[in-house]
Amino acid sequence: MSLKILPNISSPEDIRSFSIKELQELCIELRSHTIETITEIGGHLAPTLGVIELTVALHYVFNTPKDKLVWDVGHQGYAHKLLTGRFEEFPTIRQFKGLSGFLKRSESEYDVIGAGHASTSISAALGIAEARQQLKEDFRVAAIIGDGSMTGGLAFEGINNAGHLGKQFLVILNDNEMSISPNVGAISTYFTRLISNPLYNKVRNEFWDLTGRLPIAKSTTRTLIKKVEESLKSLIVPGILFDELGFRYFGPIDGHDLDMVVNTLDNIKDIQNPVLLHILTKKGKGMVSLNMNNREYHEDAVKFHAVKPNGKAKPSEKIEKKINSEKPVPSFQDVFGKLSCEIARNRDDTVCITAAMREGTGLVPYSKEFPDRYYDVGIAEGHGVTFASGLASQGIRPIAAIYSTFLQRAYDHIIHDCAIQHLPVIFCMDRSGIAGEDGPTHHGALDIAYLRCVQDMIVTAPKNGNEFRHLLYTALNINDKPFSIRYPKASSVIFDEAGQMELLPIGSWETCRQGKDIAILAVGPMVYYAIEAANKLEDRGISAEVVNCRFIKPMDTSCLDNIRSRFSKIITIEEGIINGGFGDGVSAWLLENSFSGRLKRLGLPDEFVEHGSRDQILSMLGLDVNGLLNTIYDMVDEKKESHNYK
Repeated sequence: MSLKILPNISSPEDIRSFSIKELQELCIELRSHTIETITEIGGHLAPTLGVIELTVALHYVFNTPKDKLVWDVGHQGYAHKLLTGRFEEFPTIRQFKGLSGFLKRSESEYDVIGAGHASTSISAALGIAEARQQLKEDFRVAAIIGDGSMTGGLAFEGINNAGHLGKQFLVILNDNEMSISPNVGAISTYFTRLISNPLYNKVRNEFWDLTGRLPIAKSTTRTLIKKVEESLKSLIVPGILFDELGFRYFGPIDGHDLDMVVNTLDNIKDIQNPVLLHILTKKGKGMVSLNMNNREYHEDAVKFHAVKPNGKAKPSEKIEKKINSEKPVPSFQDVFGKLSCEIARNRDDTVCITAAMREGTGLVPYSKEFPDRYYDVGIAEGHGVTFASGLASQGIRPIAAIYSTFLQRAYDHIIHDCAIQHLPVIFCMDRSGIAGEDGPTHHGALDIAYLRCVQDMIVTAPKNGNEFRHLLYTALNINDKPFSIRYPKASSVIFDEAGQMELLPIGSWETCRQGKDIAILAVGPMVYYAIEAANKLEDRGISAEVVNCRFIKPMDTSCLDNIRSRFSKIITIEEGIINGGFGDGVSAWLLENSFSGRLKRLGLPDEFVEHGSRDQILSMLGLDVNGLLNTIYDMVDEKKESHNYK
């Protein structure tokens, strides 16, 4: 559609003189422009479509950036970006060197706190509110959190502390459940308007103070008043829980009724106590039909949570030819989905656990075929790991499918509840390494480093889908310690659906290519970059040996000792942080065993890597074939040249 208002907005200040009608027209443009842009380039879509009206109302009512808005996760933040001076850059969102798909402090003063993991907004916003107190400043603070993020324990820890501190603090619960609560109706709407009205609150507070000055029966009178109010509110609204935690509860209100949202925010913004506003929205509004039954709506809302490019931005002819000529190979994610079902058909003692990532981890087929053996614990990774440990203590074999970056949140649970107790939980960590356009909050950079140091933990990485099968079955053969398998958001390279499993000796490596001049020790699919580089080195008369180091811990020290004795030049390559990673383990062993040659460790640097496609990031970091070749040329003291072998 033709945009008349949105291109002229450089900051929220530009909309604060708008009429409600103009704000409604702005909402239409925001929704249309977001859909048109994101369906073309790909990205998160449904979450932000559900909060268009809320975003406009917040920037209209609150004096941002002086007043602080803290968004949970950032999936909801696209409209926020458009209203805060990033309209021209919006088509670059999640693209290499472009706007982040999440909020980012270095990107805008309006992005108070960035977050790619859920459930953080309340705690962070409460910290900001208390900083206001410490600095004796005057501004409002609001946290916007989705009902899905409320499944995370951190959200309730924040609410509990906020209720205790008792300062001005607004939490907006964006409830996009797939059915509208029966409490949404004329009575509920009227009650919300009543209790959010400043006059009502003034009378309520003054009457409360008055009862405190009564000479007799003060306690009885106040108890009676409190019971009447709580009974009425619990009858009409589901807010008694938050009231008990120290919050004034308002709602639920229709989050797509802009006039109501604006009026409610205006009425409650200056209440000097913790406040929770409950709004009901539709995830994907404007793209998902609202006239469907609940199941169909839910499926479409999930479908449009994030979309792939619609093809209008055509890839180059060279890339198209390559795509069309190659036989499609399933991703590691899809391979895991197939293998989990394969294992479940063969073993009744297995279950799968995930933390609100059924689609992302490939467990949709498993959840449908084995619903009684599938557990989604919500955004509660710590609980998921301890829950898995409890299952394992009773002889069940749990497979916990959790993104590498999300498993960081459960670190103590891995150690205290699993490893120390020698419980055989299997961790399947998707998005290990470069996670692509989601950027640093989602890159699985740290899992090798943070799991290598956990006593008794077995740490592995398959080079392809077939080896993934071997490692999973090998893990199920271990009964007294946890076992982790890491794999990237990428093609599984090779996968035979009818293939047979092979039990691998713990700590065994595999020599994929013999050589005599230099040894390349590669982890996971990096093996194939190493093999391709080694093949190209033959043209220069350099003979490279490639070793698949599928067991990161324990290492194959027999193989490593053989390499130490035969090579004076060794390279390690991994899709993880160098500090504390696989290369560090190799380096320490070689040092202790008197290796006198040269060692080069390749991996992710000691800095946070920005967003971009996996291929772009690996190329930038020198972790592709070309980068590996140039590293090898340097090590063999040949003239460094620029090559383009891709």
